[in-house]
Amino acid sequence: MTEITAPGTDAPIDEATGVFVDHRELLFGVVYNMLGSVADTEDVLQETWLSWTARGGGAPLAGVDNPRAYLVRVAVNHALRRRATISRRRETYVGQWLPEPLVAEGEAAETAEGPALRSESVSLAMLVVLESLTPLERAVFVLGEVFGYPHAEIADVIDRSPAAVRQLARRAREHVHARRPRYDAHPRVRREATERFVRAALGGDIAALMEVLAPDVTAWTDAGGKRKPASLRPVHGRDKVARLLTSGRGGPRNPVWRYHRVNGDDAAVLFDGDAPFAVLVLDLTPEGDRVCGIYVVANPDKLAHVPTGKV
Repeated sequence: MTEITAPGTDAPIDEATGVFVDHRELLFGVVYNMLGSVADTEDVLQETWLSWTARGGGAPLAGVDNPRAYLVRVAVNHALRRRATISRRRETYVGQWLPEPLVAEGEAAETAEGPALRSESVSLAMLVVLESLTPLERAVFVLGEVFGYPHAEIADVIDRSPAAVRQLARRAREHVHARRPRYDAHPRVRREATERFVRAALGGDIAALMEVLAPDVTAWTDAGGKRKPASLRPVHGRDKVARLLTSGRGGPRNPVWRYHRVNGDDAAVLFDGDAPFAVLVLDLTPEGDRVCGIYVVANPDKLAHVPTGKV
């Protein structure tokens, strides 16, 4: 993520700019969880910055008792408007669509810490579920369930009554919990499962893959029509998924797997030499011993923020 500085100047950061920078990580987390796109999130944060610096005739802090609440309100409403643009883009998207992954780098790649990868992170699989909510339901869910905002504060943010917010929150929770029961694998279990999966897939060992995959496993591949071959629809069932994974076609010339934290979860990143080629995130059964969901993001446009494989 790029640092926001006062545009067109090398002068020390003034108080208003400092307030924005202090809240930038929070704003990024809220907006990214609403949009599922790093690039769109960065655009929304720039729009929020411009709105912030333009208010009060260039005196943003004038009359603002709670800058945090004000900035979140501005960012959320910019994000809600951005959803319309994203929806239009999705209408012409080639193949399956998955959120743009947040991949940790450096020390954060091995721990749960790091900007935008802390307790407020929403897993890639959860972001997929959130795509089925209306924009307002998603905003309420993110603010309430992820960031702990009370209904009264959310009502101020989205300019709705507390009663309306409660109704939106109830619908969102019911929908999310119906599609994604509450289960989070222990990080060690997830890491071990990811390593077993990668070993089996790399070796083309169908028997080993069949041991790792749940019978009702589903694989989603998002290549945006820019990687071949890639399934344009989800692939269901252990046999079909195993064949897909061991086809050996369309992979990188110099494959290198590295383990990173992706949206707060242990996952794997496939590189072609030093260049990111795909991000792999697994969903596990409640027992933690089988893979029930496979998410592969291979669209190069969605890998622009992934750290290179250089060590």
